[in-house]
Amino acid sequence: MYDLWYQFRWIDALDILIVAVAIYQIILALRGTRAFQMLVGLALLYAASWASLRIGLVTVTWALSNLLAVWLLLVIILFQPELRRALASMGRRGSLLSALWRYREAHMIDEVVRAVTALAAKKVGAIIVLERDSHLAEIVDSGTPVDAVVSRRLLESIFYPYSPLHDGAVILNQDRIVAASCFLPLSINPDLPRDLGTRHRAAVGVTEESDAIALVVSEETGTVSLVVGGAISRHLDGGGIRQRLIQLMGPPQRGFGRARSRTADAAGSLAK
Repeated sequence: MYDLWYQFRWIDALDILIVAVAIYQIILALRGTRAFQMLVGLALLYAASWASLRIGLVTVTWALSNLLAVWLLLVIILFQPELRRALASMGRRGSLLSALWRYREAHMIDEVVRAVTALAAKKVGAIIVLERDSHLAEIVDSGTPVDAVVSRRLLESIFYPYSPLHDGAVILNQDRIVAASCFLPLSINPDLPRDLGTRHRAAVGVTEESDAIALVVSEETGTVSLVVGGAISRHLDGGGIRQRLIQLMGPPQRGFGRARSRTADAAGSLAK
């Protein structure tokens, strides 16, 4: 034991530190995504394989080892969007990239707020979904690809009553409109108020299944609602919408045992 300690060099400590930091950053980047859940499953399989090898269960070890290789391949193939998103979020941690992202985020929020308030004033129904950590690939595939920078005029034109894309939801990813006329899952929560229409139930449904944020403009009353974590906040004005979005779209306070997720915090604040 003492011989190993004396043979331990500063380069070995640096080597361990680099690997530990890399693993920690990967965990932070993937935390809250489906890819992270798959990685947890892989870790459990690896632990079970190691335990069966130590015990001497040859057949179980062979089965788990082959299953582990298949799962690792499935993670790479099935969760390419999440992995790309995680790498992008790691890149945004730099000071220059972080400042650029904050500027783009502020511009996006401003354009969304202006569009929503303009639509509300005209009583034009709309539903806008802002992606966060969860990638809404299936929902995006159900709509029409747009891939354009978020702007007030474009959002208004999409939801104009005679527009071919007005029926459905618009999906935003960072500062871009990914798709329009998307179909959202309806919530089956029996505790929702009975006066909520299809748009509001769709907004609740998508936020129950992901950490996305949904903004809904009522066609009947012209009121604006914000939904996150399945909790709905109604009758918001432009200032209230902007304040909520800045709070929700801000950098996540992540850490082990230090804070809850953004979705849980936001849902709790909306429920108050």
